[in-house]
Amino acid sequence: MALLSCLKVNIEADRTATEYLVEQGAPNNKSLLSFFAINALELSAPASPVLLEHNAPAIPSGWLQLSGHPKSIAPAANGSVRKRISGPSDAEVVAYRQLSVDSNACKVVPKFLGVHRLDGEYFIELQDLLHGFHDPHVMDIKIGFRTFSENEVSNTTLREDLYKKMIAIDPAAPTAEEHQQKAITKLRYMLFRENMSSSHEKGFRIEALKMRGSSPVTDMKTVKTSQEIQGTISNFVNGRKSVVKDMTKRLKQMRTLIEKSEFFQRHQVVGSSIFIVYDDHKVGVWLIDFAKALPLPEGVKVDHRKRWTLGNCEEGLLFGVDELIRTLEDVHRGLQQSSHDSKKYGRR
Repeated sequence: MALLSCLKVNIEADRTATEYLVEQGAPNNKSLLSFFAINALELSAPASPVLLEHNAPAIPSGWLQLSGHPKSIAPAANGSVRKRISGPSDAEVVAYRQLSVDSNACKVVPKFLGVHRLDGEYFIELQDLLHGFHDPHVMDIKIGFRTFSENEVSNTTLREDLYKKMIAIDPAAPTAEEHQQKAITKLRYMLFRENMSSSHEKGFRIEALKMRGSSPVTDMKTVKTSQEIQGTISNFVNGRKSVVKDMTKRLKQMRTLIEKSEFFQRHQVVGSSIFIVYDDHKVGVWLIDFAKALPLPEGVKVDHRKRWTLGNCEEGLLFGVDELIRTLEDVHRGLQQSSHDSKKYGRR
């Protein structure tokens, strides 16, 4: 899969005419890897707003956008990717600026390459985490107990539209009182959605995956039980114990770096994902998506493992990493046992 390379448009000429670098502190080293997300599968336009509008057929054949709003992420020159943002002071930009200068955090996230303006729109530029991989397998795992900020659910207004959404998914989900009111709060709805997945129990959920030779699978939020999760990951690694071992080793390294990081000590990190990619030669694991990485209120501390209650700012980031590591260790043991049983059966 030749991803995010050699756009069939004159990007450099487009830069000269319409782009200026906003972020002066962007690193010069562009040994680029990749940035992924989950829900939309194909991006239908490249980076330039003009080309976006005209839907020019300039996307590399292997390009995928596994998440986020369609057309919000596009390949750029030199193997980087650009993500549309609200402006140079966008929350995700602020987060990446701080992550990039944190000696621990910068080792677990995509490299931040600056902010650009093209034809009045702003884009954050990040490393392409797929660069250097050949026809890889990819997986996006949403991390934490919740994917919503506390501000999003602070409004206690009863909403009929969310009640209708809930009963469309599960008519038995509302309480008797909620059925009578025919309305629920946004907090109630968001917790209902999180409880449908493994997020509430394990602090992570598999959002989507793409395996070599197969179409991407994105409707995975209901993969919930330990058995279902382990089975999904076992299929994803295709029986490769070495891949599971490398994934586990990298996650343990990331956990240590996050625990030492000043950025993570000072922020609640909501809605981020663990992005995993591997091919026949190597494995890569990163933490991505920081649009909801918010500074903690004065006097509030988090350990990223406690259960969330409204006001405590905990999100379960490290709880989810702990559980994911345990799950991978279980998968590895299962593959070892399967291999042992196969050899034993083969000798008979």
